[in-house]
Amino acid sequence: CHLTSSAFDDTNRFSIGIDGIAGTRNAMPLFNLAWNNQQKFFWDGRVKSLEEQALEPVINPVEMHDTWPNVISKLQTDSEYPNLFNKAFGSSTIDSTAVAKALSQYERTLISGNAKFDKFLLRQVNLSPSEVRGLALFQKDPVIDSDGTLIAGGGACDHCHGDPNNPLWTSSAFENNGLDDNFIDLGLAEFTGNPADIGKFKAPSLRNLVFTAPYMHDGRFETIDEVLNFYNDSIKYSPTISPLMKHANTGGMGLNSQEIADLKAFLLTLTDSSFVQSHQ
Repeated sequence: CHLTSSAFDDTNRFSIGIDGIAGTRNAMPLFNLAWNNQQKFFWDGRVKSLEEQALEPVINPVEMHDTWPNVISKLQTDSEYPNLFNKAFGSSTIDSTAVAKALSQYERTLISGNAKFDKFLLRQVNLSPSEVRGLALFQKDPVIDSDGTLIAGGGACDHCHGDPNNPLWTSSAFENNGLDDNFIDLGLAEFTGNPADIGKFKAPSLRNLVFTAPYMHDGRFETIDEVLNFYNDSIKYSPTISPLMKHANTGGMGLNSQEIADLKAFLLTLTDSSFVQSHQ
């Protein structure tokens, strides 16, 4: 589910479990997890630490469809793992807590911070005119008349996905971004039980979009262009839609084709090819 060639993401729309059964969501990419400022993981935020997250896939009936006692038995009788755990933790006795610590500590080493835009912030490279315009659109709220008419388009992307002062390019918050007006997958609400959380999913990082298709929690969009077209004119209003979606009432960003191209050009500056190459 977490391919190194895809920035530790999954190319399947719905991630496939050990028995060949598809789940209901697309696996999230793994990088810069140590700085998750919400400390909530999975698309629906149901766990509060990387360690807790690492425990779940083993017993999930779709993902690994196993038990921890069985997994521990396999690891304990392996020719290599007891020695490795002894080196890491000072004991060759393996348990689920140690496994979760080992996995989560490895995940914290997956750091992506060498994209073109990172180099731009360090004054090592310049952005193209199109990329500069795209950054401006990324941070621009739409201008809407008092009667609700869109006067000038704007991305308003920075409200959920950060800005040059947030190198993670995500707020890590949970928002309803207007994908649907009737949600089958309730998202955050499935675990909070709060109707106000219906349709809220974790805002993903915009780093490495070149590698992380398909997009959204359910992988419904195969390309960046499809994502931009959705945000431009196909947003669906529902009672829990995020107030940060400044263009929700007008159906989308309202950008012309050149502005869409500029916004995409900026998003591509967040590509860190060296991160992918270094882990292959």
